[in-house]
Amino acid sequence: MGGFGRYLAAALAARFASEGMGLAVVLLALERTGSAAHGAFVLTAWLAPHVLAAPLAGTLASRVRRPRLFYAGSLAGFTTAVAALAVLLGRAPTPAVLAVAVLGGGCGPTVTGGLSSLVASLVPAGPQRDKAYAWDASTYNAAAVTAPAAVGLVAVPVSAAYAMAVLAASAALSAALAASLPYKTPYADPRDPDAPPAAPRAGPGAGLAALWRVRELRAITSATTLAFVGIGSLTTTSVLLAAGLGSPGAGGVLMTAFAVGALAGSLTLGRMTSVAPARLARRAMAGTGLALAAAAFAPGVGWTAAAFAAAGVCDGPLLTATLRIRSAHAPDGVRAQVFTLGAGLKLTAASAGAALVGLAAAAPPRSLLLAIAGLQLAAAALHALVRVPGAQSAPPSTGRSAGSATAPAGPRTPGAP
Repeated sequence: MGGFGRYLAAALAARFASEGMGLAVVLLALERTGSAAHGAFVLTAWLAPHVLAAPLAGTLASRVRRPRLFYAGSLAGFTTAVAALAVLLGRAPTPAVLAVAVLGGGCGPTVTGGLSSLVASLVPAGPQRDKAYAWDASTYNAAAVTAPAAVGLVAVPVSAAYAMAVLAASAALSAALAASLPYKTPYADPRDPDAPPAAPRAGPGAGLAALWRVRELRAITSATTLAFVGIGSLTTTSVLLAAGLGSPGAGGVLMTAFAVGALAGSLTLGRMTSVAPARLARRAMAGTGLALAAAAFAPGVGWTAAAFAAAGVCDGPLLTATLRIRSAHAPDGVRAQVFTLGAGLKLTAASAGAALVGLAAAAPPRSLLLAIAGLQLAAAALHALVRVPGAQSAPPSTGRSAGSATAPAGPRTPGAP
C-alpha cells in the first residue's frame, strides 16, 4: 500500500483540526468578546467558501505538475489561517478576521474531498481499495469524536486560544505528512490493452458536469446533500431535545453518542465489501432515519442517547459507500473535482440545515428530530429514484482503475432493487 499509512495519519490530523474549529472559534469569541454571535459570524466565513472553492481546488489538484506542492501548500495555508485566527479573533478589526477566515476556508476542500481523492493513487483497485475507503471514512468519524473533546479539555481550564494552537499544530503535522506522500496516477496496469488513455485536461466546470451526467454520481450526490441538511441541524436539535428532557447539558452527550456510533459503523459495516456501495448507502440513510425517529419518542436521556448511537452506527457506512461510488464512477480527469465538489455540497447543505433549525428553534424538539429523520428517509428514496433500479452504470473510465465493488461483473455487485 506504500504510503497509505502516512496518508491516514495526514488525513486524521487535518480533519482533527477541521472538526475542532467550530467549537474553538465560538469559545474563543466568547472568551475575548463576550459574544458567541461574533464567533458564529467568523465560523460562517470559514464555512462559506467550501462549495465555491471546491471546483477550483479540484481543477488545480488534477492539473498541477507538482501535486505534492499543491497538497502540502494547501494544508500549510489551512494551518496558517487557524494560527492567525487564534491570534487575531477578538483583537483585530472584524473585516480582517473575516478575511482570514474566508482564506482559510478556501483551503477546506483539500482537507475533505481533496485528500480522499488520493486514495485511488495509493491503493490498488478491488477489495483493498474498498477497505481503504472505509479507513478513510473512519478518519472523519474519529476526528468528530476526538476534536471537540480535545478543544473542551484545553479551552475550559486554560484558554480557547491554546485549544486553537493545538488545532494549528495538528494541521501543521498534516502538511508535513502530505509532503512525504508518494504522488502517482491512479493504479492501472500499463500492459492492459483495455486501459484508458491519459485523461484530458478538464476545466473547472467538468466536475459539476460529471456529477450531473453520470447517474451513479448524480444519485449519491443529490441524496447525501439532502441528508446533510438534516445532519447539519442535528447538533442544535440535540441541545434543544436534551433541554426538553430536563437535562440541558446533555446535548453534547447525544452528539458524542452519535459520533462514537458513526466511528463504530464505519469500522465494521463500512468494511462490508460484499454489499454494493449503492445499496449500502441507501440502507445507511434509511437506518439513520429510523433510528432518529425512534430517538424522538425515547422517554429519557439514556434511551435517547442509545437511539442516537444506533443512528450513528447506521450513518457510519454512508461516507464509505459515497467514497467508493465516487472513486468508481468519476472520470479520471475530474476525479479530484468530483471529490471536492461532493464534499463542498454536503458541507454547504449542513450549514443550511443549521440555519434552518435556528429559524425553527421555537418548534417542539421532537418535531424537529422527526423532520431530520424524515430527511434521511427522503434521501434514501431520492437515491433509489434517481438511480435506475437494477442497473449498474459502468464507470466513465472503463479501465481497471475503478473499484471492483461497482464493476458490472461478478457476484459481489448485484443490482440494487
